[in-house]
Amino acid sequence: MEDIFSAALTLLFIMDPLGNAPIFINVLKNVPFPRRRIILIRELFIALLVMMVFLFSGQAILRLLGLSDWSVKVAGGLILFLIAIRMIFPTQDTFQANATKNSLSDEPFIVPLAIPLVAGPSLMASIVLLDSQISNILQAVAAIVLAWFVNSVFILIFNAMSEKLGPRVLMAMERLMGMLLVMMSVQILLEGVKLYIKTFN
Repeated sequence: MEDIFSAALTLLFIMDPLGNAPIFINVLKNVPFPRRRIILIRELFIALLVMMVFLFSGQAILRLLGLSDWSVKVAGGLILFLIAIRMIFPTQDTFQANATKNSLSDEPFIVPLAIPLVAGPSLMASIVLLDSQISNILQAVAAIVLAWFVNSVFILIFNAMSEKLGPRVLMAMERLMGMLLVMMSVQILLEGVKLYIKTFN
C-alpha cells in the first residue's frame, strides 16, 4: 500500500496540476461554459487511456531496446530531477507561452490537453520506470489511477480554488511539490546506482 501511495505521489508531481490547470482554463476560455466540463472530462479520460497503454507496453519496449533495470532507474531519476528543478525555478516555456497567449478558437481534441499537458513525455518515461519498480501490475494501475484522479479533481475545481488561494499560494505549493520531487528523484537515482554496482559482484 505504501508503494502505491509513493508512486502515485511521484506521478502526481510530474503531472503538475498546479502548473497545468491555468493552461487548461486558458485553452478553453473561448468554449461555451456548459461545454467546458465535458471537454475536460473527455480529455482527462483520454490521458488515462494513454497512460494505461504505455504501462502495459512499457516492459516490451524495455526488452526491445535491451535496457536494464539500473539504466531505467538512473535515467528516470535524472528526468525527475530536471522536472523538479523546473518546478522550483520556473521558466517561461515556449509551449506554455503560446498556450497562454493564443487560446484555441476551436474545441481541442487530445492535443494539447490530454497530450502533452497530462500524459506528456516525462510522465510516459516515469510510467516505464514505475513498471520496473512495482512487480504487481495491479499496484501500478492503482498508482496511476490514484494520481490521475487527484490531478483531475484539482483541474476541475481550479477556478474556485485559485480565487480563494491566490497566485502566490499556488506558486508556493508548486515549489514545495518540486522540493519533494527532488528528494524522490535522488532516491531513485541512488537505487539505480546500487543496482549498477551489484552487476560487478
